Amino acid sequence: SVTMDRIKEKMNSLRLEADESATKAEELKKKVKELEQDNLQKEQEITSLTHRNQLLEAEVEKLETGIKEAKAAASDSAQAGQQSEALTRRLQLLEEEAENADKTLRETNDKLRQTDVKAGHYERKVQALESERDEWESKYEEMAKKYADTKKELDDFVAEIGNI
Repeated sequence: SVTMDRIKEKMNSLRLEADESATKAEELKKKVKELEQDNLQKEQEITSLTHRNQLLEAEVEKLETGIKEAKAAASDSAQAGQQSEALTRRLQLLEEEAENADKTLRETNDKLRQTDVKAGHYERKVQALESERDEWESKYEEMAKKYADTKKELDDFVAEIGNI
C-alpha cells in the first residue's frame, strides 16, 4: 500500500500540477486576450494616426502651395511695384520735359512777338526813309531841271552877249 500511497501522492501531485497548469493556462489565455485587445487598440490607434498624418501632410502640401503662390504674388507685386516706380519716374521726367518745352515755347513766342514788334518798327523806318528818299529824289530831279533850265538860260544869255 506504500505504492498505492505513492501513486495517490503522485496523482495528487499530478492533479495539483494539472490544476496549477489549468490555472496558469487560464491566466495565460487571459493575458493573450488582454494582449490581443491591446494589440487591436494599438492597431486602431496606428490606423487613426496614419489617417491623421495623411490629413496633416495634405494640409502641409496645401500650405506650401499657398506659400509658393503668396511668394510668387509678392514677387509679381514687387516687380509691378518696381515697374510702377520706373513708370512714375519716367512720367515725372516726361512732365518735366513738357514743362521745359512749354517754357521754351513761351520764351520763343515772346521773342517772336518782340521780333515782330521790332520788324514792324523797322518796316515803318524803312517806309519813312524810302518816303524821304523819294522826296529827295523828287527835289533832286526838280533841282536838276532848274539847274538845266538855268544853265540853258545862262548859255543863251552868254550866246546873246557874244552876238552883240
